[in-house]
Amino acid sequence: MISEPRPSGAMRYVLFDVDGTLIDALDNQRLVWRTWAERYGLDPDEVYRVALRTRPMETFAQIAPDQDPQKCLATLHDLEDEDVRTGVYAAFEGASELLDALQPGTWALVTSNYEHRVRGRFARTDLPVPEVVVDAAAVEEGKPSPVPYLQAAARLGAQPKDCLVIEDAPSGVQAGLRAGMTVWGVNTSAPVDGVHRHFGTLREAVGDILAFASGSLPHRLEGAATVE
Repeated sequence: MISEPRPSGAMRYVLFDVDGTLIDALDNQRLVWRTWAERYGLDPDEVYRVALRTRPMETFAQIAPDQDPQKCLATLHDLEDEDVRTGVYAAFEGASELLDALQPGTWALVTSNYEHRVRGRFARTDLPVPEVVVDAAAVEEGKPSPVPYLQAAARLGAQPKDCLVIEDAPSGVQAGLRAGMTVWGVNTSAPVDGVHRHFGTLREAVGDILAFASGSLPHRLEGAATVE
């Protein structure tokens, strides 16, 4: 069993990753990178394989070292913005019910994307946007650094030990753990290393997330090493 930070008994807070956690954007990301790769005459599968594990500027340095990285990034941003306007998006089952049930000021979004894209996707999937959104522009260090989650907690007026992080990706899980928060994983077939609890889908986690937020979830379940 992995030991987890124990809440203080005061307010509880929930910090959500976005892509892969609340919004199903995998196909969109793959299509954007494929289009980008084709514009530069590169192998789309290889580009996407690298992009999955690195940040964009690191991706460009590895697969297009002879190209101007700023121009590469501008092209990528244009494609992503167009996808927000025209792509097909869906919220994961349970996302709307969950976010609507949380009290204002007790939850936040922590994303490696940009806030205007998050707002566009949430508008198209009828999800509410919280008061606090920590995006790529808000921090100099992205996940797996703890900085994004620590900033979200600070803006909510929360202590890390009172925060629950909901993530689907290894870098996000590590960010939450390094921030000293409880971390639950969703939407993966197997637990991401380090998570305190794992749920195969977001839908399966809704009840326990709301129970954590209300303070009614038994301590033994907050960080139990279980697979739901």
